Amino acid sequence: MAHWIRYEHQGKQGFGTLDGGTISVHGGDMFAGSAATDETLNLADVTVLTPCVPSKMPALWNNYHTMADKNGSDKPTHPLYFFKPPSCFAATGETIQRPASYAGKVVYEGEIGIVIGRTCRNADESEAAEAIFGYTCINDITAAEIISSDASFAQWTRSKGFDKFGVFGPVIATDVDPADLTVKTILNGDERQNYPVNDMIIPPVKIVSLLSQDMTLEAGDVICCGTNVGVGSMKEATNSVDIIIEGIGTLSNTYEN
Repeated sequence: MAHWIRYEHQGKQGFGTLDGGTISVHGGDMFAGSAATDETLNLADVTVLTPCVPSKMPALWNNYHTMADKNGSDKPTHPLYFFKPPSCFAATGETIQRPASYAGKVVYEGEIGIVIGRTCRNADESEAAEAIFGYTCINDITAAEIISSDASFAQWTRSKGFDKFGVFGPVIATDVDPADLTVKTILNGDERQNYPVNDMIIPPVKIVSLLSQDMTLEAGDVICCGTNVGVGSMKEATNSVDIIIEGIGTLSNTYEN
C-alpha cells in the first residue's frame, strides 16, 4: 500500500508518498513513470494540496442499498451521476465559506472516491480494474435546497458546484480493497456517518466500466461513489468536518456559515 500526496513547499509544487509524517519526494508523473528521489520532506513543513488535479469529477447519487431502502428509491443498474466542476475542488485543511448567494441549509456527504490512473474508454470490468489507480476521501458538500427549487429542472450541478464544495484528499491510497473499508463522518466532534463501502449498489470496478461507456476517463479523474445514511446540515457558525476512511486517511476541513 502507498499513500500518494501532492504538496506545496517553498513556493513549488511536488508529489510523493507519505509514510507517517515523512514525504518521500518523487519526480516524473504520478500516474506514469514516477520515480523516487533521495529527497524527503516533513509533512508539517508543507501545504497539502488536492492529491491530484482531475479534468472532471462525476459524482453518483443513490448508490447505497441502505440509503435507497430508507428513501424508497429504485436501485439503479447504471450510475446516476452529475458533475462537480474543477473550480470547486478543495484540499484538506481549507476553510469553506457559505455561498453569498444562498441562505438555505448546507450539508456534508462523506464518500469514498475512485482515482483513475490511465485513459479508460469502453472498458470491460477487467480493463476498468486496471485503470483504477487508488482511492481517496470525499466531502461532496451540497446546497441542498437548490436541488428541487425549480420544478422544471433538478439542479444537482448548481447545488454541488459552489467554490470549495468538492473537497477531496488528503492522499490517494493504492493497493486497498474498497470492500474492506468504512466511511465515517465526524461533525463538530460527533459521529454522523459510519457505513461500509461494500453496501454499494454498483461497486467501484463496475462504476468505472459503465462510466467509460459514457465518457473517456483520464488519469487523475476522480469519481465520487455516492453517500449513505447520516447526511445532515452544518448548522454552527463554524463547523469542523472530518471524513475518515481507515486505510486511506482523514479529510479535515472547516465550514463557516
